Amino acid sequence: MLKIATGPEERAGADLLEWWDGDAAARVLARDGNAILIERATGSRDLVQMSHTGDDEAACRIVCAVVARLHAPRAKPLPRLATLAERFEALTDPAARHEGVLDAAAATARALLAAPRETVALHGDIHHGNILDFGRRGWLAIDPKGLTGERGFDYANLFCNPDAATAGDSDRFARRVALVGAAAGLDRRRLLAWVLAWSGLSAVWHREDGTDPAAALAVAQLAATALAR
Repeated sequence: MLKIATGPEERAGADLLEWWDGDAAARVLARDGNAILIERATGSRDLVQMSHTGDDEAACRIVCAVVARLHAPRAKPLPRLATLAERFEALTDPAARHEGVLDAAAATARALLAAPRETVALHGDIHHGNILDFGRRGWLAIDPKGLTGERGFDYANLFCNPDAATAGDSDRFARRVALVGAAAGLDRRRLLAWVLAWSGLSAVWHREDGTDPAAALAVAQLAATALAR
């Protein structure tokens, strides 16, 4: 697959793919400036389909296993990557005015960013469609955004996917919190805080783009309610 980076985020993603060097991520076969040639996923399995056909928990475990491998330490120095603080500016900007669950999401994001834990290189956009079946090479990540920050962040977007109906199911949400927390070794409340912060940011971006934020807001409310218990 040939991909042409058209902005800083995609260029950082290409740098991170090269840094991973095929370990838990698609291998970069060649690069010329903003153009990268990436190995193609040829396997027949699909995490979105797994989730839709009753294997959501198995799909979540696969995602968690890949993310853990992506976060594993490497000896070589990291490329220049954006920080989570930069990523969350639309939500945490003091000039922004948020109401309801978005106000809670903004306050939670500020608290998380002020006291980060376990800082690693982050994929930045983990979801069912970005973990693909590469046949003999197994499940690998594609399309990273290239960030650095607390590792718990990379698990949050899983809760907004693969679709609004799945993400907004309160029973499934509770099962996912327990499953991901155990698989990733994350404190339950810390994980919920990242889900609240991330889904709040996603809702803000939807509003800025003129698209419907309802699904992201629903996940944010589920996380806020769980944190209040």
